[in-house]
Amino acid sequence: MAVDSRTDVVRRFYDEAPFPGYPPRDNLAAFRARAERSRFAQLLDAAISADAHVVEVGCGTGQMSIYLAHMDRVVVGADISRAALRLGQDAARRFGITSVRFIETDLHHPGLRPESFDVVYSAGVLHHTADPAAAFASVARLARPGGMVIVGLYNAFARLPLRFRRGIARLTGFRVIPFDPILRERRAEPARRAAWLRDQYQHPEEHRHTVAEVKRWFGANGIEYLRSFPSTVFGDDGRDLFAPAVDDWNFENWIAQLGWMWTLGREGGLFFAIGRRS
Repeated sequence: MAVDSRTDVVRRFYDEAPFPGYPPRDNLAAFRARAERSRFAQLLDAAISADAHVVEVGCGTGQMSIYLAHMDRVVVGADISRAALRLGQDAARRFGITSVRFIETDLHHPGLRPESFDVVYSAGVLHHTADPAAAFASVARLARPGGMVIVGLYNAFARLPLRFRRGIARLTGFRVIPFDPILRERRAEPARRAAWLRDQYQHPEEHRHTVAEVKRWFGANGIEYLRSFPSTVFGDDGRDLFAPAVDDWNFENWIAQLGWMWTLGREGGLFFAIGRRS
């Protein structure tokens, strides 16, 4: 299957069930409280300067773009799915957020000027492309020299628990999906539950990655690797996302990733890698 046709498959997939969606009768206070359950979201917000130009590539329904769009920041949310973008635009309007703009684009041909953003953020997207390394190269070009690049990817180890659950789900025709806390949490929200089920268990394109692999991507594209979140350095609290992790040791990285099966594996195995463009 050609890359473009695989992109069309992914576009149709998200147009049918935009991810992650918004709860009924959502409001700004509830939205921010829900977003700040994520320690990573809190730390990212704290690390980005008050006047930064930020782009989220593969923003889906725009939760992170809306969350970061305060102070004097200018935020652009870009995605391939028109249905997802429509949900993001509606939410921003409902919440009274005016400093975020949503655009429809393909991350391989983003239609945005290279080297024009202080922060480039792309989470949960590259591993759903036919060639994640090429997709990363396209995304990384949007960061200005000295700008930050943050990518969120499925980790090869941390994804194993969900792959086990997915195997059981497929054997039972998706009637039984054991030990998934997100599905339990969304029992009273059918649309958001269905979006999680499709995204995590029925996606037509999925890849999984190690920290070492992502470090190679960074090096090949002139990005200085700084750290991961969660940190792969024992004793590092990861509080400053834009500071390099000290004493970053490859063997320690592998041990930490094995441990992610019991932490990140609970919700799908997504980790973040952070770097600075040279």
